[in-house]
Amino acid sequence: MPVKIKNTLQFIVLLLVQVVFGQANITKEIRGKITSDSVAVDRINVVNVSTEKATVSDASGFFTIPVKEGDILVFTAVNLEGVRRKINKQDLLGEVITVLMILKSIILKEVIVNESSITAESLGIIPYGQKKYTPSERKLYTATSGGGIDGLLNTISGRKAMLKKEIIVEKKEQLLARIDMLFEDKYYTETLRIPPDYIKGFQYYCVDDAAFANALRDKNKTLVMYLIVKLAENYNEIIIFENQ
Repeated sequence: MPVKIKNTLQFIVLLLVQVVFGQANITKEIRGKITSDSVAVDRINVVNVSTEKATVSDASGFFTIPVKEGDILVFTAVNLEGVRRKINKQDLLGEVITVLMILKSIILKEVIVNESSITAESLGIIPYGQKKYTPSERKLYTATSGGGIDGLLNTISGRKAMLKKEIIVEKKEQLLARIDMLFEDKYYTETLRIPPDYIKGFQYYCVDDAAFANALRDKNKTLVMYLIVKLAENYNEIIIFENQ
């Protein structure tokens, strides 16, 4: 084979390899929306740790950032729990990805001024021992605390039942956000042997388990790691049974 033809063929093969490789790692600018309960979602830091690209969300919680499949996005803010999300094919194909962020639990420390202990409670900002309500819990309290004809009408209309369901959904979303941040997809597929298409269903299955949900709320990672293994065994048995 003449040297010139041989060199031309090698160039063509190299070019094809580069094209195929480039298509497998296509970078796309995706649009996302950050949501949080009763908390401003503007100026949230969004970092693609795989490429070190960064941006911030606007006043409505929207952001855009270039990514490719497999990239890791990290969302951080001073008053919110951090979120870690791995980009998959569905994220690249969809129009907008949604990210739920949870308010941090901040304990006010006592400040000593002229040998006096000052806290938010001692200043009268909040009553002593006051329960902290989520947005849905506040709605339910408003609907039921009035009594009389208002309480009766709310009961008859089914609004109380609807608000109770809303609280359950809200708390489940918070648990799903926590478990999504704890484990990568690789852990589910390689360690727990959960098929990729069943990962989201398995997360719902986990947060429906009372013991696991309590461990997740308490941020007891050791207990969470222990319980999730047994739950994975049970879930895989369910998958096998359903596919028979």
